[in-house]
Amino acid sequence: MIRAVSILFIGIVSISFAAIFIRLCSDVPAITIATYRLCIASAVLLVFSSIKGFSLRKLSGRDLLLSLAGGVFLGLHFISWTMSLKYTSVASSVVIVTTNPVFVGIFSWLFLKEKQHKEIIAGTALCLLGSIVIAAGDSGFHSLVLLDKKALWGDFLALMGAIMGSAYLLTGSKVRERLDILTYITIVFTTSALFLLVTSLVMGVPFTGYRPASYMYMVLLAVIPQLVGHTSINWALEHLRAGMIAISILGEAIGATILAYFFFGESVSAFQIAGMALIFTAIVIASFKGSKTDEKQARTGSRKIVKKPG
Repeated sequence: MIRAVSILFIGIVSISFAAIFIRLCSDVPAITIATYRLCIASAVLLVFSSIKGFSLRKLSGRDLLLSLAGGVFLGLHFISWTMSLKYTSVASSVVIVTTNPVFVGIFSWLFLKEKQHKEIIAGTALCLLGSIVIAAGDSGFHSLVLLDKKALWGDFLALMGAIMGSAYLLTGSKVRERLDILTYITIVFTTSALFLLVTSLVMGVPFTGYRPASYMYMVLLAVIPQLVGHTSINWALEHLRAGMIAISILGEAIGATILAYFFFGESVSAFQIAGMALIFTAIVIASFKGSKTDEKQARTGSRKIVKKPG
C-alpha cells in the first residue's frame, strides 16, 4: 500500500507539469501538442517492448479491445483538455478536468456495479468542494459568471476531458488486473498516438514550422507527464481503487496552480489555498479505502466457511 501510494505521488507530481509545458507551446495547436506527446511516448515504449519480446498474441480478445478503447479515451481526453488551456486559465482548466472522481464514482456504480465506500464518497464530496473553492478564487471563474464565451468554451472542453479521463481510468483499472504495466501502456499509448495522428492529418494541422523551444517542451511533455506520470498512475491502478486514484489526481490541480504561479505569475488566492487544503484532506480520507488488496481480502474472507467446534 505504501509503495503504491508513493508511486502514485510521483505520478501526480509529474503530471502537474503538463499544463505548464502546454502553455509554453503557445505557437502550437492543441491537437499537435497532444499528438507529439503521445507519438514520442509510444515510440519509446515500442522500443522497450520489442526488446522485452512484446506480442499481441498473448492477449485475450477482451483485454485487447478494452486496451484499444482506453487508448481512444486517452486521446479524446488530451484533445479536449489541451484545447481548453488555449481558452481559460491553468487553474480553471486543471480544476475542471480533475473533477473525474465524480464521474469515476458514477460510472463505477452504473457499469461496474462497484460499491462506493463512505470514505471514497466523502473524499469525492470534499474534492468537489475544493475544486469549487479554487475556481471561486480564479479569474476564469469570474469570466464564466459573466458569460465570457471564450472561458465558457474552455471550461466545457475541460469537462469533456474529465469525462474521457474517467473512462480511461476505469478501463485501465479493469485491464491492469490481468495485464502487466509495459504491455498495457504500450497498447494504450500507441493506440492514442495513432488516433491523434489520424485526427491531425484529417484536420490538416501542420507538424512543422514552430519555435525550437516548443519542440523541446513537447519532448519534456512526453517524458515527464506522460512516460513518468501516466505510467506511475497506470501501475498504481493494479493496486489501488480507481476512485481513490481519481481523487488523488486532484493533486495535479494543486501542483499546476503552484507551478503556474512561478512560471506565469498567475496569482494564488486565499480561496485557492483553502481549496487545496480541502483536496489534500480528500486524498487522505480516500486513501483509507483505496487499496484493492483490502477489498479482495474482504470478499475472500466473507466467503470462508467457519466450522463449528465439535
